[in-house]
Amino acid sequence: MQFRLLQPFAGFFLLGLLLTLSPAQAQLFETKAAQAFMIDADTGTVLFSKDADKPIPPASMAKLMTMEVVFNALRSGRLKLDDTFVVSENAWRKGGAPSGTSTMFAKLKSAIRIEDLIQGVTVQAANDGCIVIAEGMAGSEDNFAAEMTERARQIGLKTSTFVNSTGLPADGQETSVRELAQLALHLWRVYPDFYRYYGLKDFTWNKISQRNRNPLLAMDIGADGLAVGASETSGFGIVASVSHGGTRVIAAMSGLASDKERAEEARKLLDWGVRSFARTEIFAKDEVVGEAQVFGGAKSGVTLKAKGPIDIFLPITNRDKLTARIIYFGPVAAPVEEGQPVGALRVWIGDTLSQETPLFAAESIGVGTLPQRALDAVKELAVGWLR
Repeated sequence: MQFRLLQPFAGFFLLGLLLTLSPAQAQLFETKAAQAFMIDADTGTVLFSKDADKPIPPASMAKLMTMEVVFNALRSGRLKLDDTFVVSENAWRKGGAPSGTSTMFAKLKSAIRIEDLIQGVTVQAANDGCIVIAEGMAGSEDNFAAEMTERARQIGLKTSTFVNSTGLPADGQETSVRELAQLALHLWRVYPDFYRYYGLKDFTWNKISQRNRNPLLAMDIGADGLAVGASETSGFGIVASVSHGGTRVIAAMSGLASDKERAEEARKLLDWGVRSFARTEIFAKDEVVGEAQVFGGAKSGVTLKAKGPIDIFLPITNRDKLTARIIYFGPVAAPVEEGQPVGALRVWIGDTLSQETPLFAAESIGVGTLPQRALDAVKELAVGWLR
């Protein structure tokens, strides 16, 4: 694996951004959450990560995946907002008034419109609403949970596994804060017409009005979603999104001690996310980013560039915590074709891998002469073992 940077890159960082090949050392933000993950919604850039891939039970945050299945069915025409599903005794007992859990107080054997069920789930975290949806769409909650997991894989969630539609405790049901944030980003990007339900302040059903369970909506910080959850094993968690000053960030947190601590830690992380970074273009479209070593070529190196401009999110303070590396497996064997994938530019903020931009050959390099290839072979014998 090789690391090499050309002068244009170094010249930019002399203007105030420290570029280093040494490992990053520290986070820029501290949180009481055991697991946390935050991204910029526009670019997907990772702004903060703490034990983000640890498996955790999703609790009520699993309902985000329930809604993804519903929203996808609405978008495809499989469902319509005015379609109705009937409240079974199973849904009423397991998730309704007798259950003592989050509920929209749906009446037994009543028929409820899909749009009302959506509001019951997104605003009130209604377990009865989830089960009614699951039975109505898939015949049983088990079948629906299998569809949830299959859909999770289709949208790029590699580990999240669902056993029920509600997030109630169940063996084998798990996710991670990274994948919860990625799911929230997917909902915001793909279903803008339906995402708005997460920002509703309250919802009334069966003459019972309940406020949205997301504590951030009342804080006047630009929050407009998404879900909270709690379990005995992983504590209090939240998936939230805030838009402020043209920037939207999405965060997921878990392992907090109380609902009060969850609200405060989420507020602090999201507020830091929207206020502490400046989006900056470091390479224009078609600008050379660096160079990769070539083996057996007419030239010893090939210049690299991205498909478009490269933006990074600079910490407004602590810019010395940002590091970058060009990474590729090499040397790259000749011939090299222009546009050939070669490596990536990786950027860290503290000890968090923030973004990775693919790099491509900016030129074609033909096979070198016999003496050139012989010299490269000698170099490889001498130093190749060091890589």
